[in-house]
Amino acid sequence: MAKPTAIVVGVGAELGVGAAVCRRFAAEGYHVVATGRTTDKLARVVDTIAKAGGSAQAVVADATQEGDVVRLFDQVMALGAGFDAPDAVIFNAGINRPIEFRDVTAQQFEEFWRVCCFGGFLVGREAARRLVPLGRGTVIFTGASASLRGKPGFAQFAAAKAGLRMISQSMARDYGRLGLHVAHVVVDGGVNGERLRSRNPNILAERGEDGLLGVDAIAETYWQLHRQPRSAWTQEIDLRPFKETF
Repeated sequence: MAKPTAIVVGVGAELGVGAAVCRRFAAEGYHVVATGRTTDKLARVVDTIAKAGGSAQAVVADATQEGDVVRLFDQVMALGAGFDAPDAVIFNAGINRPIEFRDVTAQQFEEFWRVCCFGGFLVGREAARRLVPLGRGTVIFTGASASLRGKPGFAQFAAAKAGLRMISQSMARDYGRLGLHVAHVVVDGGVNGERLRSRNPNILAERGEDGLLGVDAIAETYWQLHRQPRSAWTQEIDLRPFKETF
């Protein structure tokens, strides 16, 4: 039998959401196409999956570049007889840091938009072009607290993430009736991953046990979204640690 295939865009460190999603889908027998901008990080993720008996490959691509995204989907669609066309596409690329509003440059604002919103548009568009004719598949976008509200210092991030949320809603309304499940995951809180740990080494001690979102727990939700029956699809779900205020 041909292997089912999943594309995960925005894969970085092994202790991150993208890598965790790769591992979760690989554990279910999927061939995972791990996509990101850093060769070494992708290689480590793929190697970990292979050592666990899974199937994965790395594709270096920049989600903000149209040519890269088109080539990615062309490459996956041409994998051959041993692989099905992808039926899961996850967009997880992101960039985030606080900048005082008066100090945000036009270049910075556009950079946030390109990574967090424009990249999602490119990936979502190519996923729709390839999967809608097949009448099945799942597209999941990683959102954030900023998808819903803009906090001080995060205007550039909130504008981009809110735009990504609207892309997910429009796609869901366009293509849900045609068999494509489009979901948006609001990750509302700090993620216990390499990025946050490197910025704040004391964060685990400060937040306490289960005070941060676990990457494997997030990945489990992505898998469950993908497996939802068509009679009860989720378009948006929010995830936060039990201690998080909202």
